[in-house]
Amino acid sequence: MDQESIIDVVRKAAADNRLSCEKAHELAEELKVPVSEIGKICNVLKIKITACQLGCF
Repeated sequence: MDQESIIDVVRKAAADNRLSCEKAHELAEELKVPVSEIGKICNVLKIKITACQLGCF
């Protein structure tokens, strides 16, 4: 899957510019990309990670 497609999926999954940590992990698994890639895309798109499972965000 190309970068633009991943960005589109992340953008659609984020409600009110927010994405739960759990959903980020699910997307990474579905798209077969590292979770860090989803995090980088969220940073670029200014999407806030919420309900972090590690308490980091």
